[in-house]
Amino acid sequence: MKPAEVPAPPQEPAVVALTKEARDQMTPDSVIAKLKEGNTRFREGRKIPRDFLAEQRATATGQFPAAVLLSCIDSRAPAEILFNLGMGDVFNTRIAGNIENPDILGSMEFTTKLAGAKLVLVMGHSACGAVAGAIANAKLGNLTQLLAKIQPAVKATKYDGDRTASNAEFVDAVARTNINLTMDNIRKNSKVIADLEKAGSIKIAGAYYDLKTGAVEFF
Repeated sequence: MKPAEVPAPPQEPAVVALTKEARDQMTPDSVIAKLKEGNTRFREGRKIPRDFLAEQRATATGQFPAAVLLSCIDSRAPAEILFNLGMGDVFNTRIAGNIENPDILGSMEFTTKLAGAKLVLVMGHSACGAVAGAIANAKLGNLTQLLAKIQPAVKATKYDGDRTASNAEFVDAVARTNINLTMDNIRKNSKVIADLEKAGSIKIAGAYYDLKTGAVEFF
């Protein structure tokens, strides 16, 4: 007798790309829910299959992303993979330490006010080298002025233990503070985005990615 064959787990249908109609029906909270679901799939190893060539063709004549992400350049924290996303799902801005500046704010204003994104998400992560560099007051060419923008988070972080770059717990605590300060700075330095949030058209949210667990925590 042949052993009984074990049926393969059901595959979710491939997703092509967000349409304007689908994106416009989403709320900021439903966008967050979509990202949470994607991260759960990533951690459980059951990613939605994607046809990237089909997505490339579908988005060639237009794009309707639901969110704009501001995340770190760390190679271990690629947002599209962590959230099981594809082409056309999100705008993604990456800079060491996930800090804002006028160019990034201008980009965010385009993605929200003009392009229709519903969510501004600032995502930091554990063991962030930029945060550790800011704590250590590192100096290196143009990096010096970038790290200076993270140092307010170092000062604002309440922590009674060893406040050095060699203390991983303190580095992670500062990373969390830095996410919140960046969110505040977006509101303070972009009237366009702040007004959209006040009107309920968009939401500004924070997220923290744990390199060891693969989990993204929203706050």
